Amino acid sequence: MAPAELVELKSQIEDLLGKGFIRPSVSPWGASVLLVKKKDGKSRLCVDYRKLNKATIKNRYPLPRIDD
Repeated sequence: MAPAELVELKSQIEDLLGKGFIRPSVSPWGASVLLVKKKDGKSRLCVDYRKLNKATIKNRYPLPRIDD
């Protein structure tokens, strides 16, 4: 990531932390973040959860439906 993008990313993360939308994590798992340009030229923070979703264990024993 370019230095200018890192500055933009850091400012967006600090803004989201300040508003309480996100919080610091100590989890050993994580997801990649990237900046995507919007039509007006500003950047949008996007999270790529594909690798994390592949590592997630699906519900092997789903709960039965009540009406069954």
